Amino acid sequence: MKTIGLIGGLSWESTATYYAEINRGVREVLGGLHSAKLLMHSFDFAEIAALQTEAGWPEAGQRLADAGRKLETSGADCLLICSNLMHRMAPAVEDACGIEVIHIADALGQALQTAGVTRPLLLATRSVMEEPFYLDRLRDGFGIKAMVPDAEDRQEINRIIFDELVRGVISPRSKAFYLEAVRKGREAGADSVVFACTEIGLLLSPDDMDCPSFDTAKLHAMAAVAFALSTKPNPSQR
Repeated sequence: MKTIGLIGGLSWESTATYYAEINRGVREVLGGLHSAKLLMHSFDFAEIAALQTEAGWPEAGQRLADAGRKLETSGADCLLICSNLMHRMAPAVEDACGIEVIHIADALGQALQTAGVTRPLLLATRSVMEEPFYLDRLRDGFGIKAMVPDAEDRQEINRIIFDELVRGVISPRSKAFYLEAVRKGREAGADSVVFACTEIGLLLSPDDMDCPSFDTAKLHAMAAVAFALSTKPNPSQR
């Protein structure tokens, strides 16, 4: 079994999901008392969130790269950045490290292709919904032209993530807002929904949807299990 390196704390609420899903995935494959070989660098998220500005992104990238190098030196065979948004800095980590960085958008793109969906609605932070680092990777790598909510809804979706979900606050009102954004996306032609923030799975579940849904935290974790066990990923979707 290969060792998985997690760059976490982005936030710890979803890093806990990664830890549980990866260990659960290894146990499902190997059975018995098996669990994953994991190394983790967990950031103080307040420090990283303060760097999520045009002026701060280079330092954020350097911090993630330093964390990746430390994990590699400690014996990690691959790296996961446990956040969709922080994949904005994935190139800095890839340049700094000599081991594979399993990209969350690649895990998602493969699952979307397998499911045969073509117009997913992304629910995410504003940067993920608006900037090319994520949308272009889905389009260029997998032929997926993702949809996003309108500007007003994007603002509120982003606010809920940073003011509530990363703090462990789960609000029925916020869930209703997200579901209304999904309804509007479905009316506009979305054939599926992507939880493209690793905390959204704390608020929504596939049972809330009337179409296939894809939780990027869980898909990313399954890609890590597949790497660690050298098996093909078998992403589930509903």
